[in-house]
Amino acid sequence: MRVKLNMIHKQLRLRGLIIRTFLRPRNEKSFIRTNALLRRYLNWKYPLDLVVRECAIPREDGRQIRAIVCAPIQNIGQATGVLWLHGGGYAIGTPEQEFPYAQEILGIANAVIVIPDYRLSLDAPFPAALEDAYAALLWLKDNADSLGVNINQLFVAGQSAGGGLTAAVTALARDRGEVAVAFQMPLYPMLDDRMNTPSATNNNAPAWDSHSNRICWQMYLGDLFGTDKVPPYAAPARLSDFSNLPPTYTFVGDIEPFRDETVNYIKALRDAGVSAKVDVFEGCYHAFDIIGADKEIGKEATRRWVEEFKYAVGNHYAENQPRAI
Repeated sequence: MRVKLNMIHKQLRLRGLIIRTFLRPRNEKSFIRTNALLRRYLNWKYPLDLVVRECAIPREDGRQIRAIVCAPIQNIGQATGVLWLHGGGYAIGTPEQEFPYAQEILGIANAVIVIPDYRLSLDAPFPAALEDAYAALLWLKDNADSLGVNINQLFVAGQSAGGGLTAAVTALARDRGEVAVAFQMPLYPMLDDRMNTPSATNNNAPAWDSHSNRICWQMYLGDLFGTDKVPPYAAPARLSDFSNLPPTYTFVGDIEPFRDETVNYIKALRDAGVSAKVDVFEGCYHAFDIIGADKEIGKEATRRWVEEFKYAVGNHYAENQPRAI
């Protein structure tokens, strides 16, 4: 998909042009530089309207995963437990960049949000990020009482690569049977390493294009990239069984690479009998809700996911039993 300037929503056009011209990572080294800048600028800078603390989640190898826990100033207990996974192509990103999403959630729901600093592909390829995200989900379940979380209302959500990781973690949880996820919200998710859909082919849209997509899949999958051995837990578009996954909501822009794989994922869920919904926004590129957060189109995308999340809080539960640890 070749994206011309007049195809971009007018509210996003100027910023898109600037991003496409000056801010697009072109190779692995540029991702390394971008990640260093992100962490230098964002790490340990917490909003004042939330209770934010850092915690350590144990990994199976004995090491620990740094995580941020966000809670309302007054935690009244029986909160919705949310595992939120940050974006960044599996290569960059930090939990602190997701505070705007946490603030939106805590503005409308009694919730506790856990955002793990999962291992990035720059340091360790698949399955490192998945293992860390799943460990964080189990930690959320196992510590529900101390966190003030309702063990029967555990959600998983995230954006971009965090959306892809959301779909992967949710499928893994279904298959292992250790934790039941009540709702998932993989926003404009990174799902398909094959990159062969019309929207993912030769896409030159701002913020994320086919070139960036290919670099990040190569870094994430390592020697698996370009083979038929890529497991569905790495690229959930490859799932063969979409049944018994939790109710799902997402949105995506119609000129970004992930449009088709997102729409196809929702269709596969529906065909398997899962309640699933996608909103497609015309003229919008990747992460437009963040880049255009002050624009009406960005506000509308946020309003819609907030509405769906609020509905899920009032309606979606999945019974969990404490694990023997």
